[in-house]
Amino acid sequence: MPRNESATPRPQLVNWDIAASTAASLTPAGPTMNPADIARAVQNMRELADASVSHVHAISRLDAARDLRDSELLIVDRASWAKANAQSFRTLMDPALDQLAATRPDLLKSASLTLGGSVTGAQLGAILAFLSSKVLGQYDPFVPSRNGQGGRLMLVAPNIIAVERELNVDPSDFRLWVCLHEQTHRVQFAAAPWLKDHMTGHIGELTSGLMDKADSLSERLGAAVKNLAGTRSRIAGGTAGVPTQDVGVLSILQDPDDKARLSHLTAVMSLLEGHANVVMDGVDGRIVPSVKTIRRRFNARGKSRGPLEKVIRQLMGLDAKMRQYSDGSKFVRRVVGQTGMDGFNAVWEAADHLPTEREIHAPDEWIDRMSLRRHG
Repeated sequence: MPRNESATPRPQLVNWDIAASTAASLTPAGPTMNPADIARAVQNMRELADASVSHVHAISRLDAARDLRDSELLIVDRASWAKANAQSFRTLMDPALDQLAATRPDLLKSASLTLGGSVTGAQLGAILAFLSSKVLGQYDPFVPSRNGQGGRLMLVAPNIIAVERELNVDPSDFRLWVCLHEQTHRVQFAAAPWLKDHMTGHIGELTSGLMDKADSLSERLGAAVKNLAGTRSRIAGGTAGVPTQDVGVLSILQDPDDKARLSHLTAVMSLLEGHANVVMDGVDGRIVPSVKTIRRRFNARGKSRGPLEKVIRQLMGLDAKMRQYSDGSKFVRRVVGQTGMDGFNAVWEAADHLPTEREIHAPDEWIDRMSLRRHG
């Protein structure tokens, strides 16, 4: 049912305009390049993103990789990525905020609500500004593409160029390597069209629960923003899951139902990131000639971070994301090793085929639950 436009609009619990403008104003500048070089780099990334799809198909054996026309590919700068994610946050959070407005209208009469929405918007904007210089690519399934279907894959050109320069690796090889990971996320949601609504529902329930149980409105909003920031950072592939249970204040805000939802989302994001990593690492020198050098230098890159960035990453759950990569990759490799890629692909068939968080760490239990036949 469309909203009644003549009704008095409810106060903004999160000022999305401030979130977007704050993110854009705080986003650091990217590498210096002349317009001609920028145009060539963008075209190259677009071509490599298209070329990577056939490799994803060959490695993943998912027929969904054959046709991705329902989603779109965007080559973006840092500010555009931040603004796009403010829109995505709004898409995820507004249903919970509308429910709060309908069920607890007394909470919306506070004189400080407008100020609180502005503060929360600024906080979200600052989070997005920090992430905007870290994210290489992101598949966002939650905001429809311009044709009203699918989602959108964003490659953050300044960050890809900055990292390939920092690592001193072949640009085309590195860009193709990144595209393999990000296109895999796109293929995952095409192979499991039910997955978007499944995740949206669980994220909405978790957000509503955090809002309903915190001691004040500002705490509810702050907890929801931090939680969703972790979610976006994992889906972003550098950015897109839910923080694990050791991420600060969230651990004391959850009742058993909240913990169960968070555990489920953690398992799903570990699966998605682990699968994308396995596909990305499934290429060899015939596809990406310098892949061994890229892997070695990229993996060593995290060791050189300064103390301040390490603290920020820990607070925002980005280090927990790296553990998700590792845990999910181990799960996927074990299942594929035991049942083959076709056996593993049963995971995309239905929501009850998704592994639990326990099964992520004990993949043989998932294999047994799915009654999959082991090789050898």
